[in-house]
Amino acid sequence: MLESLIPLISCVLIAFSIGSNDTSNAFGISVGAGIITFRKAIYLLGVLVFIGAVLQGRNVMRTVGKELVVLNLKILCVSLLVSAFVIIFANWKRLPVSSHQAIIGSLVGSGFAFGSVVRFDTLLKIVESWVISPIGSLFLAIVVYRVMEDIFHRLPVFKVERILRMLLILNGIIIAYNTGANELATALGPIVCYGILTPLQAAIIGTVMLWLGAFMLSERVVETVGKGITSLDAFSGFSAQFSAGISVLIFTTLGMPVSTTYCIIGGIIGVGMLKGVETIRFHLLRKIMLSWVVTPILTFGICCLVAKVISPYI
Repeated sequence: MLESLIPLISCVLIAFSIGSNDTSNAFGISVGAGIITFRKAIYLLGVLVFIGAVLQGRNVMRTVGKELVVLNLKILCVSLLVSAFVIIFANWKRLPVSSHQAIIGSLVGSGFAFGSVVRFDTLLKIVESWVISPIGSLFLAIVVYRVMEDIFHRLPVFKVERILRMLLILNGIIIAYNTGANELATALGPIVCYGILTPLQAAIIGTVMLWLGAFMLSERVVETVGKGITSLDAFSGFSAQFSAGISVLIFTTLGMPVSTTYCIIGGIIGVGMLKGVETIRFHLLRKIMLSWVVTPILTFGICCLVAKVISPYI
């Protein structure tokens, strides 16, 4: 029982970290556009994350907890602790980072170092999903923007604005649901599949900790995603967020742990290209893309190093 506390505490930390980083995914654009307050956004987030984790979280949990690495307590402890540290550090630096990449990189690194079975076919599918999902979101955002532009061209401006504000909130609801079904499920998957918690217990504990992280620490990243990459109005914000929500929902159904953060960013880039390349802040975008490459490599390396250091003592 005492041995199981270490991965459980690690999972609590990473759920808190996801909350600190991923409120931006659901409501960053709505907050940035002034449609909803930060406080209202995180209360809505908590309810929807729990629903997503309960209704559809098991698909991603199975992929991460059973199909990627043959787990043991040593792998769980090292991988989840390293993931939590990396995500919290990234949030402190105001950089949206993929919790999926941190967790997957850590699991594979720990499994490799401890001599466990790593299923590289599953890893390849996950990496392919990481690449396809934001690119798909980018192109979908362009299509959505053009279609909505054509439809709304015939409507009065005040009516368009009102419709878009409602649609942005609806998009936030979809992405908040995805946060529970995909983001949180990725963190919960290892301890659920290992048998430390039931799916319902994990959903309750994970949602509470995610909400606390969102309440206490997520406002910085909301500013980066909602305002930092390119200037967003309600129209462009809807196109970016809707494309990301649909992209993540598709991959969630397939059981793939994809990054809502990077799908949102892909959608924002697509909209920014339509508005003019000069509107995109490439210095921030380069920093984000660098983290996309560095995060899984870094967590893989750290976990390998930690595992090698502690192996003689456990």
